[in-house]
Amino acid sequence: MTTKKKPGYNEAITEIEEILEQMENDEMDVDDLSEKVKRVSFLIRTCREKLLQTEAEVEKILKEMES
Repeated sequence: MTTKKKPGYNEAITEIEEILEQMENDEMDVDDLSEKVKRVSFLIRTCREKLLQTEAEVEKILKEMES
């Protein structure tokens, strides 16, 4: 896996979709499959982390508004 900076949420989703499309269309070389699956796993974790972070931030803001 290449060492890239963590992509933003939209970038990660776009990359996941591109990889899945390649897989669905049999455009992916079997030799690359393992690396692509690892990349998708990383991207999914990145998205999950971003969603949890955003949820926590929104909850904090809402609590501050109640005070």
